[in-house]
Amino acid sequence: MKKISVYLVSLFFLFQSSAQAYSSDPKEFVHELVNEAISKLSDKNLDTEQKKEFIKEVALKNVDINALSLYTLGELRKSSEKEDILNFQKVFEKYFLKSLTSRLTDYSSSKFEIVGEDKKSSNYTIVSSKVIPKNGGPEIKIDWRIFTKNPEKPLIRDLIVEGLSLARTQKEEFASILSSNNNDIKILISKLEEFVNR
Repeated sequence: MKKISVYLVSLFFLFQSSAQAYSSDPKEFVHELVNEAISKLSDKNLDTEQKKEFIKEVALKNVDINALSLYTLGELRKSSEKEDILNFQKVFEKYFLKSLTSRLTDYSSSKFEIVGEDKKSSNYTIVSSKVIPKNGGPEIKIDWRIFTKNPEKPLIRDLIVEGLSLARTQKEEFASILSSNNNDIKILISKLEEFVNR
C-alpha cells in the first residue's frame, strides 16, 4: 500500500520528544519537541530500535491519533458500525506508528526555527516554522496545527509542509481506496493491516 507521502516519513519525526513535561504554550511546545527530536535522532549512543521505541512512545503522548484517524476516514465515520470504527482506529494507530518509524533520519545538520504563530481559536493555534539544512539544501516551511482544547496538554493534529496538509493527503489516499472498494471500511482496515504486518 502506498505510504501517505515522503513528507510523512521524513518530517513527522518532528513529533518526537522525551517523556518530560513540555510547555503548554503552543509555540514553546513545538520548539521544545523539535529540539528534543533533533537531539535524540542525532544521539550515536542510541541504536535504531531504541530510537523507534522512543518515537512511538512520544507520538502516542503528543499526537492526537484518534482525532486524526476519524478525520482521515471522512464521512464514512458517520455511517459505519461502531465496532468497525473501533477496529479502524486500532489499526490506524499501528499504521501511523509504523509510518513514523519506517525511516529514521539524522537531522543534526539542520537548523530549526519558529517564525510565528496564529491563534485561530481557543482550541487551535497554527505555529509556523522552517527547517534549514546546513548542507545548503532548500528551506522547508512547516506549519503545525496544535489542538489546545485542554490548554495544559497541547496535541498535534496536523502538519502542513510547504502548503500540503499531511492529514488531508492521508484522507485523500483512504478515500481513493474506499471508492475503489464500494466504501467498504473492512477492506480499508484489511489494507492497513497488510501494511502493518509487512
